[in-house]
Amino acid sequence: MALPLRQGDMQKHSLLVNKILDYASRWHAEQEVICRTPEGPITITTYAELAQRAKLCSLGLKSLGMRCDNTYIMNDAEDVLLMSDFTFLPQLQRILPLVPSCKGVIFLTDRQHMPVDHGLPCPVHCYEELIGQQAPVLASLGPGGFKWEEVHEDAACGLCYTSGTTGNPKGVLYSHRAQFLHALVGVQVDSLPMGSSSCCMAIVPMFHANSWGLVFAAPLVGARFVLPGPWLDGESVYNIMERFSVTISAGVPTVWLNLLAYMARNGRRLSSLKFAVIGGAAAARSLIDALEKTHGVEVLHLWGMTELAPIGTIGGIKGAMANAHPEQRAALKLKQGRPHVLCDMRIVDDAGKEAQHDGKSVGHLQVRGPHVVHTYYKKKERAVDEDNWFSTGDVASIDQLGYMAITDRSKDVVKSGGEWISSIEIENLAMGHPAVAEAAVVAVPNEKWGERPLLVVVLKPPSVQDPLTAESGPNDNEAVKEQLYKYLQGSLARHAVPDDVVFVPEIPHNATGKISKLTLRQMFKDYKPSKARL
Repeated sequence: MALPLRQGDMQKHSLLVNKILDYASRWHAEQEVICRTPEGPITITTYAELAQRAKLCSLGLKSLGMRCDNTYIMNDAEDVLLMSDFTFLPQLQRILPLVPSCKGVIFLTDRQHMPVDHGLPCPVHCYEELIGQQAPVLASLGPGGFKWEEVHEDAACGLCYTSGTTGNPKGVLYSHRAQFLHALVGVQVDSLPMGSSSCCMAIVPMFHANSWGLVFAAPLVGARFVLPGPWLDGESVYNIMERFSVTISAGVPTVWLNLLAYMARNGRRLSSLKFAVIGGAAAARSLIDALEKTHGVEVLHLWGMTELAPIGTIGGIKGAMANAHPEQRAALKLKQGRPHVLCDMRIVDDAGKEAQHDGKSVGHLQVRGPHVVHTYYKKKERAVDEDNWFSTGDVASIDQLGYMAITDRSKDVVKSGGEWISSIEIENLAMGHPAVAEAAVVAVPNEKWGERPLLVVVLKPPSVQDPLTAESGPNDNEAVKEQLYKYLQGSLARHAVPDDVVFVPEIPHNATGKISKLTLRQMFKDYKPSKARL
């Protein structure tokens, strides 16, 4: 007869995200938190001061009737308060008349920068005044008198929405436990190497799954934390990186491309940055080489989703490959990386059979773990199967070393004449052409093949172009188009070479900085190439 299992005799200590801030404020009290505000000036505070302001914010929200009862929040959508930068006033004026449940807006600014004629259908509050009014309340509680709400570690602590690339955005309700665990794996040496001597800048915005978890990871280890605000042009990013000696930063490829373009135009180099974390979209070989070979910055390619809170894999070089040939290491850098200890991962075929980890077999990517979604917010049906596997919507391969490579999003794969063509592969190759600043591939209808790939390209400014041949000038689009055909034909199967190349002034991106394939497909749904190449 089996004996009952004895439970461990350790303390019960809930994993709550407020404890991360409490830790940082007590044991890294002097460490700086730097923010460039929408108003323009840079503010410098400390974790101790940040924790104090967080307590004042908590008291201020309570004074406006907000409660910490998650059941109430989920079942009663009438008590809603919106906190916003004043720069979003035009959007709020357009949207809030359609949201009658909103009872107030808190503008995250001081009285001097508050909108005068806001034109909103609800009361507005000034954040600095709101928390200022709570200073006597907090002082009256005395040292140690303020207590955060005691909740279970599985209680909700944040709600983020997917990008909505297919249909309406879906809500993912994060728990304290999931976010705490995500922060712990995020600062491992093989993940995002950070410590108290690091200076981390979150280029990726907070609304993008809590800056990919950096808002919890940085205080967890007492790292200096830099927030660049809305100032994400190449010059602003470069200046703040250099001023505050940033050692690690994270953002989507577009931001890194803008930074590189600024430095190329002005002959600048990065003096402190050690790690560039790139996610949200695949990083092209040309982008990785520019950062690593030109500026000596190690690129960490990552993959994740809102549903994963969000990091699933990180692309550092494995110990076994430390002395590998540079080209082998470069090939690994192009992949999205290896899953961390809390992200179980597999690829399956259409019948649900698990595929081999041989780097060649391709299947539908599935994940599970303690910070993976189980059910979307306010949806009754589960988002996972009976074994808790969540289907990501990505098509991928996994090699013998455990490196995962996204072949495409299921909805973005071009299905031409029965063959699957990877849009990501074409995009990455096109980005290697010296005249191309950004590239995207979408499927367009084709009577013969069902659909064919269309390559959409933004050219670099003439000042930084380096045409492949001396005969073609930087503004000769037809010549560049022919160069691209030849360039791609050397690396792609014949059927995968796009039928046409379209030059545009800019490629649409969504709010999180990803290329909006949904918008591009709509733009070119009726497009017909001038001539078929197959």
